[in-house]
Amino acid sequence: MSASDTNPGSIEQRLTELEVRLSFLDSTVQSLDTTVASQDRTIAEMARALERLRSELAGMQTAGHDARDEPPPPHY
Repeated sequence: MSASDTNPGSIEQRLTELEVRLSFLDSTVQSLDTTVASQDRTIAEMARALERLRSELAGMQTAGHDARDEPPPPHY
């Protein structure tokens, strides 16, 4: 620490800079938290939809209905 670092004005300036940085970081963390929470909800919804589709597909295959057994549409 040099003699200029112990100057009360310098310490006050450094403290102000740190407070500004902390405020910016706090804002960034809150923004990221909101984004992560939103993405978590989206992923959960997609996982539920995937499970529903898997269940429907399994039900169709167990009922003897397999899309691979159907002839292709007329435009093929």
